[in-house]
Amino acid sequence: MKKHANVAIFIPHEGCPGQCSFCNQHTVFKGAPPSPLTTAKIAEDAITMLKTPAQIAFFGGSFTRLNRVYMEELLQSVQTYLDNGSYSGIRISTRPDAIDEDILKVLKKYRVTDIEIGAQSMDDAVLEANLRGHTADETAYAAHLIKKHGFHLGIQMMTGLYKDNDTKTIDTANTLITLNPDYTRIFPAIVVKGTKLQEWYENGIYKPQTLDEAVDLCACLLELFTDAKIPVIKLGLHDAPDFKSNIVAGPYHSAFRELCESRVLLKKAVSDIKEKNIPKGKILLNINNQAASKMIGQKRENISKLSGMGYDANVVLDDKYGYLQVEVSC
Repeated sequence: MKKHANVAIFIPHEGCPGQCSFCNQHTVFKGAPPSPLTTAKIAEDAITMLKTPAQIAFFGGSFTRLNRVYMEELLQSVQTYLDNGSYSGIRISTRPDAIDEDILKVLKKYRVTDIEIGAQSMDDAVLEANLRGHTADETAYAAHLIKKHGFHLGIQMMTGLYKDNDTKTIDTANTLITLNPDYTRIFPAIVVKGTKLQEWYENGIYKPQTLDEAVDLCACLLELFTDAKIPVIKLGLHDAPDFKSNIVAGPYHSAFRELCESRVLLKKAVSDIKEKNIPKGKILLNINNQAASKMIGQKRENISKLSGMGYDANVVLDDKYGYLQVEVSC
């Protein structure tokens, strides 16, 4: 997937029919929903800073459940920048149960190119427990319609939700892969102030994942999607001061993706050692040029773990290796 930038226009909680167990978008964004004039100004001001092809991206809330007049005014306000080539398209995020043939025709009219749906889980019991208000079948149907109408499909999923477990989460990922999204985002559940998860956590009903548990599971998911050639364009939550100040508990880390990629590389290196029956001693970890820090691990964690197994490991860089590939040699 080609690199691109998003000029994000945040619409906190607007269009949402309720509040999911994990969600309090006002911890990330404090302020009123943007007006069409504000939206146009954000798009205009960002143009001079863009270095890669960019989309205007409406995030937060459920875009296709906004008041229809307001939704179309927002879309209309940025059409000039599509006409003059400043932006390549518009990206929106919404709920699976807020997609139908009619709304897709409206989005096509305003040159929306990408639609992201928040699946979060494909297990109906998990969805119900977390107050999502939609079913797995509605997610599958929305994905089908979005692809049918020629939009790029993004799907978001979460780990560590209330009543969820690793098996259900991996099943969710495998089901999402069958829907053939163009990309996905994976978020570990974090307990933030003002949410049901906070209430359940403080009452001892909900236990969040530890950081190590979340990294292990998300590393597995990253491998699944990568093997299926579905890019994971976001792994972990945004490093925003307002958000971090409202965290109560959970596996938040500002470099969460790097931790997951590092875990994948370590597991692959250990697997290669075992498959080749490499004797203890000096080994070479042959990887892509851009993966050195990930192979070494934060605070040299991976090198230390290999040392504990009896291997003195050195990293060798070679661009013939792809993303998340490692080959061990003596």
